[in-house]
Amino acid sequence: MKKILVIEDNDDIRSNTAEILELSNYEVITAENGKIGLVKALEIKPDLIICDITMPELDGYGVIHAVQKNESIMNTPFIFLTARTERSDFRKAMDLGADDYLTKPFSGTELLNAVNGRLRKMEDLKRNLAPGLQNIQDLLEMTGSKDAMDSFTEGRNVNKYKKKQTIYTEGNHPNSLYFIVKGKAKAYKTNDDGKELVTELYDEGDFLGYVALLEGTIYKDTATAMEDSEIAIIPRHDFDELINHHPQIARKFIQLLARNVSEKEKHLVRIAYNSLRKKVADALLIIIDKYDAKMENKQVIDISRENLATIAGTATESLIRTLTDFKSERIIDINDGHIIVLDKAKLQKIYS
Repeated sequence: MKKILVIEDNDDIRSNTAEILELSNYEVITAENGKIGLVKALEIKPDLIICDITMPELDGYGVIHAVQKNESIMNTPFIFLTARTERSDFRKAMDLGADDYLTKPFSGTELLNAVNGRLRKMEDLKRNLAPGLQNIQDLLEMTGSKDAMDSFTEGRNVNKYKKKQTIYTEGNHPNSLYFIVKGKAKAYKTNDDGKELVTELYDEGDFLGYVALLEGTIYKDTATAMEDSEIAIIPRHDFDELINHHPQIARKFIQLLARNVSEKEKHLVRIAYNSLRKKVADALLIIIDKYDAKMENKQVIDISRENLATIAGTATESLIRTLTDFKSERIIDINDGHIIVLDKAKLQKIYS
């Protein structure tokens, strides 16, 4: 049962709103002012918040501001209730991030339509969003912004990159967002001795280069194609327009950024402290999870030993010796240069 928090200082409106929602099989929690409502929102983590604007203690604008500053409830759908009818009031509410706006007096049908619509869209948004154009398009269509996606994707240049060809270079200023239409890519950093450390792997449907765009900094690594690839080039101006005008999309890119940072931190710790066997097992598992390649029900890894070594954070010669050990232990097989994982459970046991 969905939980809805109703924050309203008028006793009659609060009671009637709660009754309509409860008759529609929602669990309703009420609060008589914004301060109490915010406390309850943090406590119960509602699926949707309905909030009056003009209230004592803390008004509706203060409530939505506080909600969006708290990570645990910042994505909660938010509907304003108000007797204000000026366009400027409506605009302010939407600019603050409200999902809808109901003007008093409102009918039960209007209330339920607004609630059902926002909850339905939120369910769609909770689907795990892969960083691909189609999923971004789905998201924009859910939020009523399909035209923006059409202009974002229409007529993009698609460049062809040969294996090992550079897509962007560490230290340069970003001017484009890249999207892999076909192929694979990697991002890596190079030390003074020319040794590479892979920082990210990319597959078809992945964006790359967005970290520097979001941070407004230079590229912190270099990206190259791991095989012959086709990559769409999206100008920085268009990316900025999308981010600035569609908070939902900006939020998803920020979530991708945060997840990438977290994954990189964990990977660097593993490289620093794991044994050689653990490093190689970890690298193989990363490739399996990223690309999920299969042949005859066995995971097949088609990647150069040099690239695999940079992911593992070890020398190529050490990687090859460890792969030979894994082969003798029947954990993997090697056929025409491809690594075939025979026993993923053993790899996971080595890594754990």
